[in-house]
Amino acid sequence: MQRHGSAIRAIQWVVVAVYAFLVLVPAVMPLPDNTAHLWSNLTLAAQFVFWGIWWPFVLLSMVMLGRVWCGVLCPEGALTEFASKFGRGWAIPRWMRWGGWPFVAFGLTTIYGQMVSVYQYPKAVLLVLGGSTVGAMIVGVLYGREKRVWCKYLCPVNGVFSLLARLAPFHYKVDEDAWRRSYKDGEHGHRVIPINCAPLVPLRNMKGASDCHMCGRCNGHRDAIALTWRSPSEEVVQLGDKQANAWDTALILYGLLGIAIGAFHWTVSTWFVDLKQVFASWLIDHDILWPLDTNAPWFLFTHYPEQNDVFSWLDGSMVIGYIVVTGVVYGTALLALLALASRMLGRFDATRLHHLTQALIPVAGCGVFLGLSATTVSLLRAEQVPLWWVTDLRLGLLGIANLWSAWLAWRVTSRYAAGRIVSRAGSMVWFIAALAVVDSAWYLMFWGFSR
Repeated sequence: MQRHGSAIRAIQWVVVAVYAFLVLVPAVMPLPDNTAHLWSNLTLAAQFVFWGIWWPFVLLSMVMLGRVWCGVLCPEGALTEFASKFGRGWAIPRWMRWGGWPFVAFGLTTIYGQMVSVYQYPKAVLLVLGGSTVGAMIVGVLYGREKRVWCKYLCPVNGVFSLLARLAPFHYKVDEDAWRRSYKDGEHGHRVIPINCAPLVPLRNMKGASDCHMCGRCNGHRDAIALTWRSPSEEVVQLGDKQANAWDTALILYGLLGIAIGAFHWTVSTWFVDLKQVFASWLIDHDILWPLDTNAPWFLFTHYPEQNDVFSWLDGSMVIGYIVVTGVVYGTALLALLALASRMLGRFDATRLHHLTQALIPVAGCGVFLGLSATTVSLLRAEQVPLWWVTDLRLGLLGIANLWSAWLAWRVTSRYAAGRIVSRAGSMVWFIAALAVVDSAWYLMFWGFSR
């Protein structure tokens, strides 16, 4: 990667060009009619690329390769770093360094995307993805110098990518002894040449792969950094207690296993339909009719009358409420079960609870992949592609993710109750109950609501 740095940068700009084309051009084209196909209509093709291929498989790449997407291919990362070369170089403000942004940004972006139907309409894509890209460039212009400040602090999926990258089978490992020797011996026997770590990772103290963008620039630095294979369980089990914090727990439980589930559920939920009918009837009976109006602008709630797809104020409010309530219910139920699992290992300890929560990363990541790939399946089904294999694949992926999470949890319990098999077994009972709660969400989405 170091030898072919110029080629990598050229690839980045090709990705930026393709991304810009797919975001901008469909937004000014007519919406596809019932005769359009993926291979004949740019809008449908762009929808398939973004939501059928790009997002699901970017998430998968985090688990398999670490954050290579961030460091090599992400258009927002390339643009914010490029913009920062010509920026003001202001110091990063304290409010931007707040640890809650990964959770808040993910939650708000997910909810707003559903309000404007970002998976279906190109103008919504331009607003959500294009707005994020503009924000990344503005932050690049204002803060840092040749840095990816946006990626480090404000990117809506930075937290998700950070969690999933902890499962990657390799990372750039720092040899601390070699680093210390470099102060005396230099690098390759010569003076140490400084390098630019764009995502602002403190290289000397870098542990794991959660923050590293895998760009390869630091490989060999001070004869102390090298790409190294590792066990996929290593970072969660060995470093999870040091990385543990409440915001990661919130992102896992209330974000990936809460808000995201609500965002996937509402479109197929019979409960959503029944509740909407109840509220609509109550409003009509009480002669309160304005919530049934469909005059909200498209950038607030979905408004495409030519497609017979228009949200009333009630519809939009119901979407927000359903997602938030689903997030609170699932997140709180999982938090309670994990608290019980943690309590079986000893007196309540927040670090242990946060550490144990990280064992849910595989099943959380798998769920989001399955939810996003539902769009892939829907688009392929519309093209009459045989999909007999989808159910078996979904069950297989959920099975693997559940076993992986259970294995991580068992390994984590050994850190706190080594030799106490009964305590560990009791903890696993509650953890497996948490897995059952997660699985219930995907049972409802793919099988329960369709009955």
